[in-house]
Amino acid sequence: MNASQSGPATPIDPVKLDRLAEVAIKVGLRLERGQDLLVTAPTVALPLVRKVAEHAYKAGAGLVTPILSDEAITLLRYRYGQDESFDRAANWLYEGMSKAFAANTARLAIVADNPMLLSSEDPSKVARASKATSIAYKPALERIVNFDVNWNIIAYPSPAWAKLVFPQDDEDTAVGKLADAIFAASRVDREDAVANWQAHNEVLRSRRAWLNDQRFGALHFSGPGTDLTVGLADGHEWQGGGSTAKNGITCNANIPTEEVFTTPHARRVDGHVVSTKPLSYQGSLIEGIAVRFEEGRIVEAKATRGEEVLNKVLDTDEGARRLGEVALVPHSSPISKSGLLFFNTLFDENAACHIALGQCYSKCFLNGTNLTPEQIAAQGGNSSLIHIDWMIGSDQIDIDGLYADGRRVPVFRKGEWA
Repeated sequence: MNASQSGPATPIDPVKLDRLAEVAIKVGLRLERGQDLLVTAPTVALPLVRKVAEHAYKAGAGLVTPILSDEAITLLRYRYGQDESFDRAANWLYEGMSKAFAANTARLAIVADNPMLLSSEDPSKVARASKATSIAYKPALERIVNFDVNWNIIAYPSPAWAKLVFPQDDEDTAVGKLADAIFAASRVDREDAVANWQAHNEVLRSRRAWLNDQRFGALHFSGPGTDLTVGLADGHEWQGGGSTAKNGITCNANIPTEEVFTTPHARRVDGHVVSTKPLSYQGSLIEGIAVRFEEGRIVEAKATRGEEVLNKVLDTDEGARRLGEVALVPHSSPISKSGLLFFNTLFDENAACHIALGQCYSKCFLNGTNLTPEQIAAQGGNSSLIHIDWMIGSDQIDIDGLYADGRRVPVFRKGEWA
């Protein structure tokens, strides 16, 4: 077959792209026969959306419904949209998504957007639109964070994103490099990716089992610029790798994932901490984050870049200044070893230990699926419209587990499991 017969060349390996779609269905979602699937993605990721649909239907899916966004249309809103429209969102769409999840529809999100898409737009409009969307999305988001259904996030290498990660390369080269980095981080760069994920999940399972056996009352992070005690929620449970949703399906919510994580106590975090990697948030890069906690709440926040954006985030609601997650990731993780800043939390959070401002996960409590929101709050779980992870780990960070009686046990030393 000659070049003209085989179609246009692509820098994205089609075999590995197919593996990623297969892993998303068989590991990320473990989609059940007859189960419907809702897929959200930007239009640039259509090649992966189609592969996902193929593997979903081969696995016996009911209906596969894609909802596509478009970066050009998003920018047109900021250029020509009515000012009052930035305080609104498509409530009907998110209400429909919530109804779909209530009917046991699985959820797959494909991320591929240009992380800096809105960097030149009015930050006030960006913040208003984000808040309106968060409010509208809350009924659907609650079904995700409460793990009502099996859900998963994967990524596709768009040209705009690739050029941000590899600015010195031409577009095709950059897309090829980002594709290879995504495939490697997602563990689909080798044959039998499903078996590879089964082995990786077992490693994460053993780590979370050890942490759950310890029943630490708090974790203490120490290192350059960091002296932070993170109290853990009463009845907290460590998660990582495959987790079982309320519908009984065990899935991997994030691909890639290198973390084990749990819920901090929203009122028992004290000390100061600095970020070790930049945070890419809605078109802004926030660098050099330094915050101080008192009784669980951030009372002082600074950043060397993007401080105004950081403060807008912290003012989203009462829970935005408190923690909803603490996660442990070794410095030797594959994403950390790559040396890349992906400008995307799905990847960057798996390069280092991190904390998340905002909403907690109910699944990170013993018997969490049966707890009411009021019970979760009473045990220290945080509630917020946001959930934003930022990295605080490095090869210079030590972590101790603290028992209720004051004893300390090394958990991490110089960024690695102790």
